Amino acid sequence: MQPPVKQMSFTPPVRRPRAESIVPMINVVFLLLIFFLMTSRLAPPEPFAVAPPTAPEGTELPEMPVLYLSAAGEVGHEDQRGEAAIAAFVAAAGARRGQGEDSPPRLRADAGVEAAELARLLKALTEAGLSEVALVVAQQ
Repeated sequence: MQPPVKQMSFTPPVRRPRAESIVPMINVVFLLLIFFLMTSRLAPPEPFAVAPPTAPEGTELPEMPVLYLSAAGEVGHEDQRGEAAIAAFVAAAGARRGQGEDSPPRLRADAGVEAAELARLLKALTEAGLSEVALVVAQQ
């Protein structure tokens, strides 16, 4: 009697499909995140550079509309200049007051602006219906 003969199979084993890697998708997400962080604007740009006057101490104000006054006497608010900027600033301040905000809107004047120019601007703001403005200063 002969021992039983075993048969050998020479067919390759069945391969299971490999799972898709998620690493490339994670890389793309991080690259997009970095791109959007680098290109986004978190605050609107200033219409022009202003160096505020200095004071020994001041208080932090909540986020409010800001009116800019350059050393040359140019007035700006967001992307508007001159009388249109004053009107837009007063409207934005009025809208914030309507929402229950009790802190005054801000005036960011250059340290080199003449006092007469500042007085003219304050008079124009008063005539437009704005009774209170906080002057932004840099701490010494």
